[in-house]
Amino acid sequence: MTPVVQVLWEDWADRSLPLPAYQTAGAAGADLCANFPEAERATGLTLAPMQRAICPTGLRVAIPDGYEMQIRPRSGLATRHGITLPNTPGTIDADYRGPLGVALVNLGAVPYTIRHGDRIAQAVVAPVVQVLFGVVDRLEATARGEGGFGSTGTR
Repeated sequence: MTPVVQVLWEDWADRSLPLPAYQTAGAAGADLCANFPEAERATGLTLAPMQRAICPTGLRVAIPDGYEMQIRPRSGLATRHGITLPNTPGTIDADYRGPLGVALVNLGAVPYTIRHGDRIAQAVVAPVVQVLFGVVDRLEATARGEGGFGSTGTR
């Protein structure tokens, strides 16, 4: 059975914009669009270099129990313009019911404007396992051991 993410439009949202949608049959992420309140639709959101802002989607969601929604950057925005997410992936928990906003940052060298209706991020819905955390006297040894950042080489 395919899980269903329930979507609620904000009262002010432009309902002519598409709901999150997969652009190809094999896509893992559904594109999210910028959806600004009416007074901001003409100007959009301009991010100066290194500026961060929350971009509205005009949506609220109810994610099924046992799942999360991961918000990830769009590769084209990131590679062409330096627009990415400062907390990637962002996680939307199953019990969150507030506005779905996307935290964006401009890592590029010039200002970039997000326009009303632009695809700004991808949503990936994934299963979640909650675990128990238990204190032990020691951890099982592995071949890697304590090797951390960069310990497995550069290639």
